[in-house]
Amino acid sequence: MSKRSPASLEVKLHVVRLCLEHKSNPNYEAKQRGLSSHTVREWIRKYKADGLDELKESRTWKTYSKEFKLAAVNEVLSGRFSVEEATNKHHFSSRSVLIKWITKYTNEIELKPTHKGKGLSHMNKGRKTTFEERIEIAQYTIANELDYQKAIEKYGVSYQQVYAWVRKYQAGREEALQDNRGRKKPVEELEEHERLKLRIKELEARNEYLEMENDFAKKLAEIKRRNTR
Repeated sequence: MSKRSPASLEVKLHVVRLCLEHKSNPNYEAKQRGLSSHTVREWIRKYKADGLDELKESRTWKTYSKEFKLAAVNEVLSGRFSVEEATNKHHFSSRSVLIKWITKYTNEIELKPTHKGKGLSHMNKGRKTTFEERIEIAQYTIANELDYQKAIEKYGVSYQQVYAWVRKYQAGREEALQDNRGRKKPVEELEEHERLKLRIKELEARNEYLEMENDFAKKLAEIKRRNTR
């Protein structure tokens, strides 16, 4: 299983500048680093919106009222803005924030206000995990565009755990995901079938995310067609 290249602030800035200076493109840079092209485009969007500070990964959770969420959703459903334009306008961390609200709204699920500290399951104390599980959880989170909440719910771990594992995995340090308590299982001891199994799970998670994105795009297009009749 190949290691991922670091996604430090310096790397993000380097990639963004290459793309903005037309010396490279998001698709190529994403492939070189084992990321999605959307992730690289998000770096570019954030940098163009607010500069270097926006490239820094924030661990704080923003609060949004129910009214604000509905207004942002309606901006897209009415056709006034695209998802990307609304994301830029409101400085969301990623387009997935808005996509989740729209998906809930169109499925008639109530949009509730996001209170400080309630956006992610920070209070979950987590659980003990194996080395292989930590790799799998990091891969799953990255494949789902850093959707920490989804990983927390799927694996029953805490936000602090997922955040730390993702950062270590993105920095290409799989061995750092080992538990220092007790005997360590070196990366080299992972048998080929274990590596392949983890890789398959990563690809399955990525395919699941892409299918969700595709279904969302189709549904959004259908809503816009109905609104224009």
